[in-house]
Amino acid sequence: MRKSRRVALGLTIVAVGMAPLFVLPGRDFALSTFVATGCMGAVAVASGGYRKLYSPRAWTLALGVTSAAGLYALFYAGNLAIAAFHPLGVGAQAETSIYALIASSGNPVPLQVLVLACDSLGFESYFRGTLQAHASPRLGGAAPFAVAAVDALIHAASLNILWVVATFLADSVWGLTYYRTGDLSSSVLSHFVWDIAIFMVAPIR
Repeated sequence: MRKSRRVALGLTIVAVGMAPLFVLPGRDFALSTFVATGCMGAVAVASGGYRKLYSPRAWTLALGVTSAAGLYALFYAGNLAIAAFHPLGVGAQAETSIYALIASSGNPVPLQVLVLACDSLGFESYFRGTLQAHASPRLGGAAPFAVAAVDALIHAASLNILWVVATFLADSVWGLTYYRTGDLSSSVLSHFVWDIAIFMVAPIR
């Protein structure tokens, strides 16, 4: 099978695996996450060369933490703008519906952490380590944004415009982090630190 067809097949598997995130009730979000990220991990491993994507060094890990902090600050500023201007009619209800999937799911804290760990590892393994790695030779510095747009388009199934925009912004930051370091550890760490901060430690509402 030609590489382009394998990529298309992998994207289809991932998109179908993500469907439960948007159609199942919030109480099933943990299970939905495990299904979705399991599909992502399987596709990433099947694509080959997965272990070579990790080359953690002090500066790449530091950049991961820094990009997580910068992304949190971006979302904090965005929350203030939403509260003040309500762009496209977006308000607090759209934010609450996203937070409810994680923090208000009724799951114990260890399970919430596990869900966020799988979220960061699965999404980064596929969207950065597989899809962006495939797109980078052709698109160069535009690859992080192209891949972010793909993930955002899949999230359009949620019918939550704020979730779509948030996905594009977050994916762009993680994509640029990976593009700069060439080390998947940096974007996985950035994603996980941001997840823990914004969903559990200091939610922005």
